[in-house]
Amino acid sequence: MNEEQLKELVRGVLAGQGEPGNNLFDRHKMERVIDAAVAKADELKVGVTICIMDQATTPQMIYHMPNANLVSVTLAPKKAWSAIAMKEPTKNISRDIQPGGPLYQMETMLDGRLVSFPGGIPLEIGDIAIGAIGVSGGLIEEDQAICEAAVAAFLKESN
Repeated sequence: MNEEQLKELVRGVLAGQGEPGNNLFDRHKMERVIDAAVAKADELKVGVTICIMDQATTPQMIYHMPNANLVSVTLAPKKAWSAIAMKEPTKNISRDIQPGGPLYQMETMLDGRLVSFPGGIPLEIGDIAIGAIGVSGGLIEEDQAICEAAVAAFLKESN
């Protein structure tokens, strides 16, 4: 399958979102993604908030673990939004917004919406971004590992 065929396939899947069984953001699928993230968080002994967001930046599901810090409720959606807005994992944004970087001061220009530390990853099928997952509550390395587990589960559920 060439790249154009893959793009067409993804477009078809996205167009059929309302059809039973085709919804990438089906509640049951997202619950399994959240379960995978919680399992990783439990393994790391940390409480987090997990946000699954579609490409229109609409939160599709948010789960706040009982032992997560309150600030994570605000940061998890911001991490997902940032991953969509910048079309890259949030862990990669930091280098560009540092003094001397090409996007220096972008965080302040966006009124604090942009998060530039690990825990947000775009969801891509082929080379088409369909959303993002944001995780917050642990150390940045923990957030990143939990987010990676959630993204892997999401992509597995999408096959």
